[in-house]
Amino acid sequence: MGMLSLPGFLSCGRKKDFSLSHEKDSQSSDDDENKERGNWSSKGDYLLSMVGYAVGLGNVWRFPYLTYQNGGGAFLIPYTLMLALAGLPLFFMECSLGQFASLGPISIWRILPLFQGVGFTMVLISAFVAVYYNVIIAYALYYLFASFQKVLPWSECFSWADEFCSKTRIVNDCNTTLHGEIIHANYTFVTSNNLTCINGTMNYKPVQFPSEQYWNKVALQRSSGLDETGNIVWYLALCLLLSWMIVAAALFKGIKSSGKVVYFTALFPYVILFILLVRGATLEGSMDGIQYYIGRQSNFTKLMEAEVWKDAATQIFYSLSVAWGGLVALSSYNRFHNNCYMDAILVCVTNCVTSVFAGFAVFSILGHMAFVSERPVSEVVNSGFNLAFVAYPEALSKLPVSPLWSFLFFFMLLLLGLDSQFASVETLITSIQDLYPRVTKTLRIPVTTGTCLVLFFLGLICVTEAGIYWVNLIDHFCAGWGILFSAVLETVGVVYIYGGNRFIQDIEMMIGKKSHLFWLWWRMCWFFVTPVLLMAILIWSLATFSRPYYGSVPYPTWGTAVGWCMIIFCVIWIPIVAIAKIVKAEGTLYERIVSCCQPAANWGPYLERHRGERYSHIVDPKKEKEHEIPTVFGSIY
Repeated sequence: MGMLSLPGFLSCGRKKDFSLSHEKDSQSSDDDENKERGNWSSKGDYLLSMVGYAVGLGNVWRFPYLTYQNGGGAFLIPYTLMLALAGLPLFFMECSLGQFASLGPISIWRILPLFQGVGFTMVLISAFVAVYYNVIIAYALYYLFASFQKVLPWSECFSWADEFCSKTRIVNDCNTTLHGEIIHANYTFVTSNNLTCINGTMNYKPVQFPSEQYWNKVALQRSSGLDETGNIVWYLALCLLLSWMIVAAALFKGIKSSGKVVYFTALFPYVILFILLVRGATLEGSMDGIQYYIGRQSNFTKLMEAEVWKDAATQIFYSLSVAWGGLVALSSYNRFHNNCYMDAILVCVTNCVTSVFAGFAVFSILGHMAFVSERPVSEVVNSGFNLAFVAYPEALSKLPVSPLWSFLFFFMLLLLGLDSQFASVETLITSIQDLYPRVTKTLRIPVTTGTCLVLFFLGLICVTEAGIYWVNLIDHFCAGWGILFSAVLETVGVVYIYGGNRFIQDIEMMIGKKSHLFWLWWRMCWFFVTPVLLMAILIWSLATFSRPYYGSVPYPTWGTAVGWCMIIFCVIWIPIVAIAKIVKAEGTLYERIVSCCQPAANWGPYLERHRGERYSHIVDPKKEKEHEIPTVFGSIY
């Protein structure tokens, strides 16, 4: 823990910033407003990067499932309300913070040094998520390559299948009539004697679709549980390496390169979704799937259940990627007077419309699958991995020219995952850049390559035979309470300690003066509604915690303990950093706390010409002595 003794890291706002260099790096160009840090080449680069970050795999495999589960079309009411009350206010806050100070998720806490640990928590959680998220991209790559076959390998029960593999339901026994009497008999007996089952009395054997057994037995080579690690699945490891190579290549010049890549990775999934929707709508049984998605008659009584509102709030919160640090990092490369207010609304609305649109594309084809397999739609609908890698591939295997549709679907998953991953990794690199600005200006490519290489090796545990259990474990813990806790502290810190009205004045320096009526909604959300909702979700999630499962497989006690250790490791920096700063500050305990609750001496707009009278006191780092060497964390303050 030697880094905690560094004076630049511990000071509560009184240290000067000696770390900003004037050299141009690979992220800056002559047209940039911020020559030292760089800006997005165009507004389109930024917007598509934000859309790509927010619109991810969850829009395809989680939202449609929650909609049909929670009252069909009626679910859109709490979903829209939660967007307005929790999602959009936090999204707008983070975009404004990053753009105002042109700093990443750690350095942005110059605004409130006592809470700088929140920035570390965000970055650590983003790192954990980046590890397992790229494993999911590796799954998509594997299925993408497997689609280059005349017959999809999961379309039939081939040599890898067992006796439970079947494309249709298998009757085990039923009631039948024999010599005028109703008897219960084995189905083999019924068919061998040319008898027929009485409707409604048939019991079916527990069978699995070929796609389910292919997913478990071939793709994952899944072991019996977390205790049985097994070997590294070599082809998944190669796909994981390829996915990290793609990420590193897209980010080698930072936002200058990734901003161009997203024109394809963010837009093309919409083309594929539209193609899948049109194809699905022409299939028999598609309307059954769509009606199951939105409900033949939406069940508005579901709105009386608290669980529905909790699901809506949770989906909005995670779908928009707030409190992960990525929104702050991406927005930090904006020009100072960019209209971040309109950007926030546009990206949030696009994200939610995409979720609804994806639901129609998914359920139209699942309806056809139910029709062909003679099952109710409810038996073929799943959430998460089962929807993406079992149910939907099974449905696609029943279509003419199935390899083409399979390729399009997994290519879409690949692109949806990649642009979200670009932003997550850029969040880590931006944080490193803010901490070590002089190093990263000249070593951008080695830093990017090194970061991706470390994350690749960390992810190898997730491509073992027990890998899917690790992926599910990290997702269950790290992408849950830590983010909620960070969001609560972020809102409380900015609004109640730094000052909500003061923050609004900062925003008006960027987007211009607005009326009191304009800010009425945002004040109501930031000061009361949003933090209360976040606290309610956090408490509810902790109160209803139960032992994690993957499917029907329970996690061992030590596995649950590892999950708690991961999340504790992420959030422990919040009190550690706060205590360390208070100890380092001067004066009585009260004076120290007050000092650490004041913005750092160099908090404000990055460039001098944007500071105006409100921030005229900031010392321009260009006027500092060039021979002074900053501490490792000097750029934080």
